[in-house]
Amino acid sequence: MWNFFLQVLPADEPMLVPDSVQKANLAQTIDKVVNMDYREFFTGILNDAVWILLKLLLAVAIYMIGRWIVRRIVQLLDVAFERRKVDISLRMFVRNAVKVVFMLLLILIVVQTLGVNVTSVIALFSAATLAIGMALSGTAQNFAGGVMILVMKPYRVGDFISAQGQSGTVREIKLFSTVITTGDNQTIYIPNNAIATAIIDNYSTADLRRVDWTIGISYGDDVDAARKALLEILASDTRILAQPAPVVWVAELADSAVNLTVRAWTRNADYWDVFFQNNERFYKRLPEHGINFPFPQVDLHLKQE
Repeated sequence: MWNFFLQVLPADEPMLVPDSVQKANLAQTIDKVVNMDYREFFTGILNDAVWILLKLLLAVAIYMIGRWIVRRIVQLLDVAFERRKVDISLRMFVRNAVKVVFMLLLILIVVQTLGVNVTSVIALFSAATLAIGMALSGTAQNFAGGVMILVMKPYRVGDFISAQGQSGTVREIKLFSTVITTGDNQTIYIPNNAIATAIIDNYSTADLRRVDWTIGISYGDDVDAARKALLEILASDTRILAQPAPVVWVAELADSAVNLTVRAWTRNADYWDVFFQNNERFYKRLPEHGINFPFPQVDLHLKQE
């Protein structure tokens, strides 16, 4: 019966190993363990451990030195950009891109030092990048939007802008987003693709800005006296420019007030101080000239039958 199975099954692929063969293999294994040269065995393990430790130490040393070199390269770029007066927005964008590229190269060198096949890693990384790029196509669009912003320069670092429903000072233009700081010190990240294709109000482009006020006075008040008082108040503010000269016009005959439009020019940096401080001055000083601020009112006429 046993001979029948040995004849049917291939010699190199037996289905069942006889007990005699199993006993022989076990005895051979025990003999090898008993007669093993343990000194040579542990010496080999120790040599391998020392070699692995040396490779780890070398990889750590290469990484630390590489990081120092990358920082030095970035510093040299900053110095070169500063000497050539390169726009700060382009400077930060290039700086971040160079840092990312060199850090990737450093990681590949460290991986190769550890004995990993870099070619396989690059192939795997390329395939993963392709898959991730297809899944995150918006990220590539944000990168392209960042390039468009740097080329077209609708705003720069330090500009006060309004876009995508947010207003604030541009703090940094990154590879994929623009960072702005709002007036109450909130940090907002706007994707570059969204902001590159949006309507952007840049309040920092011009050196001068026009400040507008709407002042309501009562019906019956002297418009000329109100105009004179307003112009005197503005003339006493040294931040208000004499040219273009401030103007006061009757803008609207509203339901409860005569609305005057007041316009004056000032430097961009003084805009908000001029606006708020003169609002308070108008409120305090106009009544001294006999000008009243009306309250909303409705006239009712009762008809008796």
